[in-house]
Amino acid sequence: MPFRDVIAHGHRLQLLARAVARGTLPQSLLFSGPSGVGKRLIATALAQTLNCTAPVRSTSSGDTLPVDGCGQCSACTRIVRGLHPDVLIVKPRVLIMESAPNRDVPHDIDRIREVLGQVMYRPFEGGRRVIVFDDAERLTSAAQSALLKTLEEPPTSSYLVLVTVRADNLMPTVRSRCQHLRFGQLSEAEVVDVIARVGGSDLQHARAAAAIAGGSAARALAIVSDELVTACDAAVALLESVAQARDAHARLESVKHLVPHDKKSGKWKEKKLASLRQQLTHRFQALTSLLRDIELLAAGSDPNGLVNFDKAENLHRLSREFGGRRGVAAALAVDRALEAIEGNINPRVVAECLACQL
Repeated sequence: MPFRDVIAHGHRLQLLARAVARGTLPQSLLFSGPSGVGKRLIATALAQTLNCTAPVRSTSSGDTLPVDGCGQCSACTRIVRGLHPDVLIVKPRVLIMESAPNRDVPHDIDRIREVLGQVMYRPFEGGRRVIVFDDAERLTSAAQSALLKTLEEPPTSSYLVLVTVRADNLMPTVRSRCQHLRFGQLSEAEVVDVIARVGGSDLQHARAAAAIAGGSAARALAIVSDELVTACDAAVALLESVAQARDAHARLESVKHLVPHDKKSGKWKEKKLASLRQQLTHRFQALTSLLRDIELLAAGSDPNGLVNFDKAENLHRLSREFGGRRGVAAALAVDRALEAIEGNINPRVVAECLACQL
């Protein structure tokens, strides 16, 4: 996908395109921002622009994109498919927080050294070599250290792009060697536009997914499938259960509506932390969307403005319990829970704490 087809981040795309056109693009770049907003997509578009065999050049000096990839030549299509010999997407093989909290993993550093060895050679097809390090915050400290010299003095024909959701997890010496571009969340309208381009969902469901997704197109696309219905159903069940609960034990029992529990023992089903964290994130975001709709109903607003229109009957009932101050407090509690999930706190503890605070 060339720059012109990327939704949002217009100013950042303009900066990159102008730098390519002028030959002033920094060779070590750091793209940071929330998950799913298009950072890796833009890194791929940049690789296309640098290697396109038929680049689209503007004839107007005022054009926001003076140069762009054509998106159709052999180089552009192979870059998107991951088959171009001069463009490489590198993903860490370990998740540093969960798999190796206190040690470096040998095969991670070996992989980085192998990649850096390729960087020193001239591009195979005479264009520019582009190495994208996706999820760069997950690189071990040894792997990051191995990158330092190349980031500081990359070969003239090579560009390195580090893509991360948490730039502060990278070593300061790594950050200081890169030109840092920060990407923000997408607006709900932009997320709806992304969903519309992919297709497979009507406008109302696209709006609902965008409202839940928190400015992340990737998250919205995941939610707009059956996960949207599942997340909303789970969130409604939780609120109804909490509304009927009369003590802390009953509130803790309501957590079973958020995540799978064994029916016989009542215990949590074993699930990888990363998967559980993602599942709870979707359900917490659904809670945020539901509480917004509940507040609209409690304030006497037009029901046609509901995002979760298909849950109107449930929302009317819940507005009697969660309207007003309790709803505001509940929304703040969900916001704190989302922050805790992103901060790598045990998701089971987060879910149980939230149930007690609703």
